[in-house]
Amino acid sequence: MHDIGTDHDHDHDHGSPRRDPVDGAFRVGIGGPVGTGKTALVAALCALMSDELRIGVVTNDIYTTEDADTLKRRGVLDAARIVAVETGCCPHTAIREDITANLDAIEDLEAREGPLDLVLVESGGDNLTLTFSKGLVDVQLFVLDVAGGDKVPRKGGPGVTRSDLLVVNKIDIAHLVHADLGVMARDAAAQRGDLPTVFVSLDAPEGAAPIATWIREQMPAAAPAAG
Repeated sequence: MHDIGTDHDHDHDHGSPRRDPVDGAFRVGIGGPVGTGKTALVAALCALMSDELRIGVVTNDIYTTEDADTLKRRGVLDAARIVAVETGCCPHTAIREDITANLDAIEDLEAREGPLDLVLVESGGDNLTLTFSKGLVDVQLFVLDVAGGDKVPRKGGPGVTRSDLLVVNKIDIAHLVHADLGVMARDAAAQRGDLPTVFVSLDAPEGAAPIATWIREQMPAAAPAAG
């Protein structure tokens, strides 16, 4: 897998220092357009990893707490470990330009719930320019789906070209929307070089397993927090 700490600085980070990944829980940013499956991915990762890791979730929506409420209804984690940030602005602002609200939410979550191993930070639905500040997360995922068309990876944009892992979701319906997965794989590779891309269906019980494995590989080698 790609070494996340070496060769792909983001253009739009406004001088935020890269956080030390051993400073509290390992943080994973999850971004992507509306409807691609970000919340479904968070739920699936919690289901796959919560037996071995203490996980917290911070969701971002502009004016609601819809995504956090959805995760709480699904019972993917103790509801106290799922918190919402209402950005009141374009989603990328709160994860890139002014990350204060998200930092405060994570700090409050860790102070209240004790040591965590992993915090998933879900952005509100945004476009292909989305990136997370290095001061907020350690690695970032960008989620596309085949319903957007097989042309999307070749459009590029920082979300596609610079995310640490590109996730192409809903491959089970590719034939229904006439999306060519081979074209998407070829174009993603052309845009991303050595950075990895995974093709999944989060409808499948183990659909998020490759993503969970990748996250584990990025985390510092340390004993999980108790509980």
